[in-house]
Amino acid sequence: MWHTSRGARWRPQCPTAWPDRVARRFLPAGYEGYSGGSWSELLRTSPMTAKYMIVLYRTYGMHCVVFGLLGSAIAVTAFRRGDRWAWWALLVGNTIALVSAMTYDWIVNAIGPFELTEYLGLAIVWGALAATAPFVVTGRTVRTTG
Repeated sequence: MWHTSRGARWRPQCPTAWPDRVARRFLPAGYEGYSGGSWSELLRTSPMTAKYMIVLYRTYGMHCVVFGLLGSAIAVTAFRRGDRWAWWALLVGNTIALVSAMTYDWIVNAIGPFELTEYLGLAIVWGALAATAPFVVTGRTVRTTG
C-alpha cells in the first residue's frame, strides 16, 4: 500500500484509503446486483443511505479481519497442540464464514473468478480438517501403561 507522489518519492498510504477503494468497487456492484438500481443514483438521491451502507460494509470487513485473526490464533496454538475443540472451532467457524460470503454473492448476483476462491477455500479447509479429524481411527493399536 505504497504509492508515489511527485516523482519517485515513496510514502505510506493512509490505511483508511484502501477500504474506500474496495468499497468503491464491491459495494456498488453488490447494491446494483441486488436492487437493479444505480449506485450513483442512490448517492445522488439518498447520500445518507449510501453512507450508512458504506459503514455497514466496512464493519463487515472489520469483522472478517478479526475472525480471520482469531481463526489463525486458534490454528497456531490450540489446534497444533491437538485440542479437540480447536478442530471443531475451525470447522464451524470457517464453514459459517465462507458459506455466508457465498450466500451474499448469490443474493447480489456477484459470481466471478474472485468469488470462486471462496469455494476453493472451503474445499481446502474441509480437506485439511478431514485429514486431521480427531475421530478418525487409523487402525493402530494404542498401548496403555499402568
